[in-house]
Amino acid sequence: MPLIKKNQQILLQVAKQSIEYGFSNNKPISINLDEYPLELHKKTATFVTLEINGNLRGCIGTLIAIRPLIKDIAYHAYAAAFSDPRFSKIRLDEFSRLAINISLLSIPEFISFDSEEDLIQQLRPKIDGLILTDGVNKGIFLPSVWESLNQPSEFLRYLKQKAGLAPDYWSNKITVERYTVEYIS
Repeated sequence: MPLIKKNQQILLQVAKQSIEYGFSNNKPISINLDEYPLELHKKTATFVTLEINGNLRGCIGTLIAIRPLIKDIAYHAYAAAFSDPRFSKIRLDEFSRLAINISLLSIPEFISFDSEEDLIQQLRPKIDGLILTDGVNKGIFLPSVWESLNQPSEFLRYLKQKAGLAPDYWSNKITVERYTVEYIS
């Protein structure tokens, strides 16, 4: 069930405030749950993605619900801006150009398959986010990655690479979970 529009706007505002607060306080904004609607108290796995002119500038999140939604957004917005190891910290002069995108994740479910071809046939482009695991190797793609990798076989090849595996690697030990996302931007 999607969040009501008012609560979506609250999440975007809190994400923005948390980043702004981080410039001078080096930590996310503090959240008092009593100040927010109950719908935003539910523990939810989230990602916050930051872009400037359509280019990724930071993305941090978790696959497991560990905090109330409103607190998770404040935490991940701050972390995406200042702690994503792939990027330098967001600069104050970049703040006004930031596009903030929030992803609310469903609980992941394992996909049952008996071959790589079977798995590819079951993938739902533009719907599925995937978690691929093989031993200590793990790769995660949000459903938004389908925008640049729109063929299921290509999506899977790049996901294996993200997990640190060869693109043509296959093993009967591979597990794949799928989840869906509610996007707020």
